[in-house]
Amino acid sequence: MQNNLFIYNSLSKKKEAFKPIHPPFVGIYVCGPTVYSDTHLGHSRPAITFDLLFRYLTHLGYKVRYVRNITDVGHLENETLGEGEDRIEKKARQEQIEPMEVVQKYVNAYHKNMEQLNTLSPSIEPRAAGHIIEQIELIKTLIKSGYGYESNGSVYFDILKYNEKYRYGKLSGRVLDELMSNTRNIEGQEEKRNSFDFALWKKASPEHLMRWPSPWSVGFPGWHLECSAMSIKYLGEEFDIHGGGIDLQFPHHECEIAQSTAALGKESVHYWMHNNMITINGQKMARSIGNFITLDQLFSGDHPALQQAYSPMTIRFFILQAHYRSTIDFSNEALQAAEKGFQKLMKAIESLKKLKPSDSSTIDVIKLKEKCYEALDDDLNSPIVLSHLFEGVRFINSVLDGSEKIDASGLESLKTLFNTFVFEILGLKDESAGIGDEKLTGELMKIIIDLRQTAKNRKEFEVSDKIRKELNNLGITIKDRKDGTPEWEKAPL
Repeated sequence: MQNNLFIYNSLSKKKEAFKPIHPPFVGIYVCGPTVYSDTHLGHSRPAITFDLLFRYLTHLGYKVRYVRNITDVGHLENETLGEGEDRIEKKARQEQIEPMEVVQKYVNAYHKNMEQLNTLSPSIEPRAAGHIIEQIELIKTLIKSGYGYESNGSVYFDILKYNEKYRYGKLSGRVLDELMSNTRNIEGQEEKRNSFDFALWKKASPEHLMRWPSPWSVGFPGWHLECSAMSIKYLGEEFDIHGGGIDLQFPHHECEIAQSTAALGKESVHYWMHNNMITINGQKMARSIGNFITLDQLFSGDHPALQQAYSPMTIRFFILQAHYRSTIDFSNEALQAAEKGFQKLMKAIESLKKLKPSDSSTIDVIKLKEKCYEALDDDLNSPIVLSHLFEGVRFINSVLDGSEKIDASGLESLKTLFNTFVFEILGLKDESAGIGDEKLTGELMKIIIDLRQTAKNRKEFEVSDKIRKELNNLGITIKDRKDGTPEWEKAPL
């Protein structure tokens, strides 16, 4: 199996040749979403980045186990200190529903959006709440090794003790003295040995809904712990790649390294990969800041910052246009440019079907193919791959206008090249199929909703209820917005 892939290791801060631990098997763990709100544009970046990695490694012939978790417990509001209210529980309290209703609602929405973006499903998608036993066992190991300690029913990780033998902060570059000065004398940290120690297990208050029995208290696991426990369970004590957004380097991934190293006596991860952020006016797009645009809003155009709706493949193309380690700044102009670029690429692929082979060729398809592989092997350089593919677009147009020639063998190679890199590896797809049907469905639904509204206005409630009921039977839900405007939604298949 030929492998010339180099990836940037966030731990060593340099590109390294990718050498799997147990070829042809590759293990990847990626931090998935905390499911308490709709998926936004920022979430699309890690999803597409590691989908590209998954697709390319599979294309190279590796047998990849891709694990992407769902955080459904333990992610507190203050991530650095491990304090505050659980994000999912807070949402459940606000909506007056069960926390696992919140989880299921947003897991379903996330999966729908991932399918729209054409990301492949992970091999395993474990949930933190389904692995409480594994997390408790890991805590026991950490206590036994002297790195975990119990205090008032909670269990914390002793960073100072860990730092005596290992180095805390090696991934993020955080200095322990800096942590000590920034977290000193903070209220509510008294039960810790050190104010910057992070929680492995938290004792639940009486009103806390998400709680499990443990040797220390009825409580819940810390956010950082879940990924260590689940990655070890599904990928072993050592595995190849751990990925996630750059915002997770500290404290989440730094704490993961500490936990796993302290428990196992060795580091688990050989390569750390981090995608950079999507910014809006130079500021990170995030739910915590409130400047985010959901994917559903992007697809519908229903947001004040949007000048139009953008298709899922426009969003995917927009993400792939930038290298995963660079920031991308959101703007309508950038998305419109991505839309034009994507449409140009799809139009060229359609034109490829019309090309007639000549007896000779003036186009070097083999060289073009080599350049595409070289770009991907250079730390998944998707924008360079796209630039080479647009060189292929120029070839197609030149053959069409007669200024270049391509023989039968070259034509088949060019078709294979575009199919391989555009569809199989970059994960783009032609969205033109079915657009007419979708438009017709939308127009028919508008007619039906208008008829139902007319019946309601005439107080013909039996008719309006019948329309709603029949649509429900077809999996279509009609909801009235706060302003009274009705909208419809089809349940995912």
